[in-house]
Order: sequence, then C-alpha cells, then structure tokens
Amino acid sequence: MTNGRRIRRAVAIPVRVMVRESDGFACRSEDERRALVDAASAFAGIGVDGLVVGWTRDGAVDEETLARVLQVAPSLRATFHHAFDALPDPEAALRVLRRYPQIDRVLTRGGTGDWPSRCPTLTRYAGWAAPGITILPGGGVDEHGLRALAGCGCVTEAHVGRAARAGHAIEGAVSADAVRKLLEAARAV
Repeated sequence: MTNGRRIRRAVAIPVRVMVRESDGFACRSEDERRALVDAASAFAGIGVDGLVVGWTRDGAVDEETLARVLQVAPSLRATFHHAFDALPDPEAALRVLRRYPQIDRVLTRGGTGDWPSRCPTLTRYAGWAAPGITILPGGGVDEHGLRALAGCGCVTEAHVGRAARAGHAIEGAVSADAVRKLLEAARAV
C-alpha cells in the first residue's frame, strides 16, 4: 500500500489500481478472494479513483468475486480488464457487467488483426455496453492504433501501455516525448 500512497501523492491524474493476487483471470481459493477484498478495501481507503478488476469462472464472469470486491469499495468506479477477452460470449458478459453500476469501463483488445479491422467489433461491443459502460480499447495501442481508433466512431478513449514508455519497454519509465506523440496521433483525425 505504500507504493499506492506514493503514486497517489505524486500524480494529479485519476488513478485506477489493479486488484490482483495471481496471474490469469481465475480466483483460485477463498483465501485469495479474501486477499482481493482486503486489497480493494485498502485501496479505497487511500483515495484512489477506481479499481481495475476482472475474474472468470467456467466461461463466465466470476460474479461472486466481483461482487465481493466491489462491495467493499462502493464509492469507487471500476474497469473490467482483459479477462473480458477470455469470455466466449461478449454480449452475455456485458449484460452481466451492466448489472454492476460501479463498472464504467471494459478494457478489450476487440479481437485480432490491425486496429482498423477491430473497429466493427468495438462498435458492436459499445452498442451492447451502452449506456453506462465505455469500451476501452487496449493491448498494443500505439500511435498507428490511436489514429485508427480515432476514426472509429465509438471510441472516445484508449489504454496505452508500452507505447508511452521509453523504448516501448514494459519496465521503461513513462516518456513525456512518447506521450506527446501519442496525443498528437489521437488528435490527428
């Protein structure tokens, strides 16, 4: 939690924190579920703006874990992350997620291929998610991706990771120059 407090003090932008205990999208035990709940409660206590969550079970949203985590942080908004892409029926998943008013974003790759070819899928997802949930394209979004997404009528924001870092390295520091180029690309359309 010390890192969370330090980050919160260091930046003036909204901060959403990932709630995760293990790799993958499954909650593996009741002990893990309790740890997730404790983490969400602690993050709510330090004043983050939101949570990033997402668990699946048997090909569907793990509602037991999701509900328990969101319940301890009722004032926080939430993004359901790439676990969404692991679900076989995105329309059904979005119907489930719409039942949780705290969830206001779904992070998704929108399929495979280049970003222009994913726009029809993202548009379909946006229709199923509305109103209340914004589809947030992410996963390899770079300058070219932002240009394509800016032309996709349903996209109002995107998640960038490595493209904002020095050398596009996952461990690289966020680069002001890279962020500037990303903003220019997003505004180019």
